[in-house]
Amino acid sequence: MQQTVATYGRLDYAFNNAGIEIEKGKLADGSLDEFDAIMGVNVKGVWLCMKYQLPLLLAQGGGAIVNTASVAGLGAAPKMSIYAASKHAVIGLTKSAAIEYAKKKIRVNAVCPAVIDTDMFRRAYEADPRKAEFAAAMHPVGRIGKVEEIASAVLYLCSDGAAFTTGQALAVDGGATAI
Repeated sequence: MQQTVATYGRLDYAFNNAGIEIEKGKLADGSLDEFDAIMGVNVKGVWLCMKYQLPLLLAQGGGAIVNTASVAGLGAAPKMSIYAASKHAVIGLTKSAAIEYAKKKIRVNAVCPAVIDTDMFRRAYEADPRKAEFAAAMHPVGRIGKVEEIASAVLYLCSDGAAFTTGQALAVDGGATAI
């Protein structure tokens, strides 16, 4: 954060967008190493980012934070239970921070993507090409999402147009959670 302030003079918006998904099966098949790795990046990583971003935003009188959760954090994700739990936790951190800092003019929201054409998706596709067909079919729009569509949602949540929006988990999912 010091480098950000040294380079840009301030922090107005933050997008916390690191995440991993390394599970290979059902909940009982998971290992402690998988659990610790997923929670370490997906939950602890978001918590650490906000821990150091919030004091800067407080000092300058406000700002916005957007965390990446997932549609897996809005429901269930069979064979991805640790990942789903981590994204539920991100939504919990997001909502709690939103309430804690709302009167300090700091907005905290999350984007909840469904399947997006990312490196993580491509690795899963290479391991099992049927996953791409399943992923496209789970979205009523009939395709997987694009990173630019997530970026647009993040930009909205950081903008003045979202000044009355905090504590939200915005599904960007091609209609998947509407079913």
